[in-house]
Amino acid sequence: MSSVTNSDALVGRPIPVWDQNTPSQASDHAKANRNVVRTRFPPEPNGYLHIGHAKSMNMNFSLAFEKLGVAPENRETYFRYDDTNPEKESKEYIDSLLNDLTWLGWKPAKTTYSSESFEFLHDCAVKLIKKGLAYVCFLTKEEVEKQREVLKKRVAVIAKGGDPDKQCESVSTDIFPGKYRNTSIADNLRLFEDMRKGKFPEGHCTLRMKMDITSPNPNMHDSMAYRIKYTRHPHAGDGWCMYPSYDFTHCIIDSLEGIDYSICTLEFETRRESYYWLLWALDLYKPRVYEMSRLNIAHTVLSKRRLLKLVESKTVRGWDDPRMPTISGLRRRGYTKECLNTFCNDIGATRNMNLVEVNRLEQAARVCLADVARRAMAVVDPVKVTISNFSGESKTCTVPNFPQNPALGSHDVIFTPTFYIDSADVKPEADANFFGFAPTQLVGLKYADIKVRCDEVKVSGGKVVEVTCSVTDEDTKPKSYLTWVSAVHNIPCEVRKYDHLFSVPEPSDKWEEEVNASSEVVYSSALVDPSVASLCNAGLTDKWKSNNAFQFERIGYFVVDDDTTYVAETGKGKIVFNSIVSLKEDVAKATKKDATASAAADAQRQRQAILKARLSISKSDFFKKVSDYAGMFSKYDEEGFPTHDAKGEEVKKSAAKKLKKELAKHEKALANAAKAKK
Repeated sequence: MSSVTNSDALVGRPIPVWDQNTPSQASDHAKANRNVVRTRFPPEPNGYLHIGHAKSMNMNFSLAFEKLGVAPENRETYFRYDDTNPEKESKEYIDSLLNDLTWLGWKPAKTTYSSESFEFLHDCAVKLIKKGLAYVCFLTKEEVEKQREVLKKRVAVIAKGGDPDKQCESVSTDIFPGKYRNTSIADNLRLFEDMRKGKFPEGHCTLRMKMDITSPNPNMHDSMAYRIKYTRHPHAGDGWCMYPSYDFTHCIIDSLEGIDYSICTLEFETRRESYYWLLWALDLYKPRVYEMSRLNIAHTVLSKRRLLKLVESKTVRGWDDPRMPTISGLRRRGYTKECLNTFCNDIGATRNMNLVEVNRLEQAARVCLADVARRAMAVVDPVKVTISNFSGESKTCTVPNFPQNPALGSHDVIFTPTFYIDSADVKPEADANFFGFAPTQLVGLKYADIKVRCDEVKVSGGKVVEVTCSVTDEDTKPKSYLTWVSAVHNIPCEVRKYDHLFSVPEPSDKWEEEVNASSEVVYSSALVDPSVASLCNAGLTDKWKSNNAFQFERIGYFVVDDDTTYVAETGKGKIVFNSIVSLKEDVAKATKKDATASAAADAQRQRQAILKARLSISKSDFFKKVSDYAGMFSKYDEEGFPTHDAKGEEVKKSAAKKLKKELAKHEKALANAAKAKK
């Protein structure tokens, strides 16, 4: 690719032979793309996009080209709906993907749908069958799982230089190599056509690729290419009753669309073999594949399955809840596209796995909002203050919209002898380290050019309810100037303050128990100065755009929420504000963050100690001696795998599947430890 000046920037693990283009393939691709270097962003429309997708968009639309040294005029990115699973997809999700992409400012060279290539994909499947590289399989789900278990054991023996035919238990040839693996090409063509015509019930059979069942990579163990689903497709309609799998589809569409760099996250690294094998088997052009680390942010989850569960369980208000890491949720929270894109540029894209602290996103927001969020005064939790000796009824005060840029104008607010301050600015007893209202304390009132001395703080039920003070003309300078809202001239509003959705930095498998019960605190009696009225009209809110944001002086950044019903012309309805971020990371929060980081480090050390201790436990004793499973099971098979729970009931298949995954991790850890000793 002549337009690439740094071809070593995005290089993945080589797959000999399979990843090589023939001279004619390379030549045809070069002629078709000319000077263009093309990437793609291919989300599945089975949920809302989240901040991890924002990182992927940033990589595919910008950062990848920067790394490769491609000039702007030679860059192209396709936006592709990877829509091959109609059961989990919907028009709502399809529309949301495009809206979020557009809002973030990315402009694809072309928008495509995998479903619009269903006929081509079908033809590719037929081609595989004709080459003897695909077959219709009638094994049940349980039989396929058994087959994969057998293959796993055989591969493990081969890896140690052994003979699986002698060392592995004998199984029926129906399972290994498989009852249907050697069906004739003619029969497979007929059966595949019967699948397309809807002659089989859903789940009765699949089309599998005839790959390499001796490979150490399980993704090469005859992966599924097609399955039967009698579900209407949200984009393609009713034309199909069988649909291609992700593993079959995405590499073929990459090739069909002339993609130069197919960029994904590291969990797909083990799919390099199957990706290139299929393109090699079909004699198709092969893009370059590069894997980057996925985004992991502290105190949140990015799994679509978990996010969906949060929505369905009503733990949050919906996909666009301000606590959600979805792009819609972040937008509703008040993060602008500049905030998210700045954050993505800041963290970059590498192959190193790490946990990104939330404060990096918050700091990006502060930088981006500082010059666009107009100033206003508000009190979140109001306490009434009365000046006993105020001269006159009111005073007009001028407040700059943006103190750092006077050219952007100002607005007037009216000060009255009765006003409100925030409860955080008052204490019932004097404190040398507290500079707000407290008995005998001198305080300045911002913009009013007034100094007052606190005379009395009234408390009821352990809570401050009212403050009385008096104006003073003494020369002493107050240690603080507090913001306020007039008791006469104000707009009642609701303020929703947000904290981390999860109470721990890295939510575990018990993540539902780790949801932060205080992640949303609603203040229904908040007040804001009337200068914001025209900017808070309900008619100005739009869930697909950024609503107006303000800097509430001395408090933080806030945005108008979509739940707002306020009409400025009549003064009726309610304004709802969402907290975005504080003005700066205060000492308490910084201390909490340090404590969290320390706790996370301690937890990491503890996990490492536990994992080290586990290395002394054999595979057969894993579920008997590991503390996580203490008392959970009452019976085991001859290999030590649990068959019955503590109550004597048979372990369910779904639970057994999870347990097998945990055992596989343990086996891998034991193998790695054995290698390290050598």
